Amino acid sequence: MTAPIPRDIPDLPAVPGPPRLLPSPVPATAVLPLVRRPLVAGFRALTALLALTGVTVELLLGGPPTRTLSHFTIQSSILLALVLFVSARRAWSARRPLSGALTGAAVFYVAAAGLVHHLLLANAASSFATTEGAGAVTGWHTVAAHLLNTAVPVAAALDWLLLTTPGRLHLRQAAVWLLYPLAYLALSLGRGELLLPGTQDRYLYPFLDVDQHGYKGVLGNALLLGLSLYALGALLVGLDHIRPNPLRRRR
Repeated sequence: MTAPIPRDIPDLPAVPGPPRLLPSPVPATAVLPLVRRPLVAGFRALTALLALTGVTVELLLGGPPTRTLSHFTIQSSILLALVLFVSARRAWSARRPLSGALTGAAVFYVAAAGLVHHLLLANAASSFATTEGAGAVTGWHTVAAHLLNTAVPVAAALDWLLLTTPGRLHLRQAAVWLLYPLAYLALSLGRGELLLPGTQDRYLYPFLDVDQHGYKGVLGNALLLGLSLYALGALLVGLDHIRPNPLRRRR
């Protein structure tokens, strides 16, 4: 015996169409199996060792350690070496790579230091050219200068372009990267105020020399340099969206 069929049957909802697959925000490294990359690890470790070699030479021959460590080039090279050592260890042990914002920042800072050296300090046509930057210093200082301002930035850029996965960078990261140069500017000007007038290397960079250019000139130089650095950061962000993905080539 069957139950009676009710007279009033409520309207049933329409059958939806096939569900639309939305793009997943999960990066490829979260779903693809991670593999050991010993050659990549070796290249990064070698680049980090080159950076530390240049820093060590400067510490041994560059006068008081506090003065040497106050240079932007030295600080950015130390940061890059730390990032590359951690990245090398992760590539060797098949662990998840560091964030793209961190690796991009490390490359950005050494690239900025190298460009400032070659375009402003070592360029005889520049009004900010120095005797050290123009090549008057020879020996181990020259070796350290070439390592920190040429070899290391080029190697770091090649590693970032060809051996790391795109970090999905955005322009806001380029703005955040400028916080460190801005802090360095403030510390450099504060350091100059604490030292007595006439002290050697009171201002480590000629475009930050308040005695020569005054605060108005120095702030103008800093503004132009900051805009140039932001353009460099925007270039790195643009390259991050078009550079190859080494993990995708492995599939």
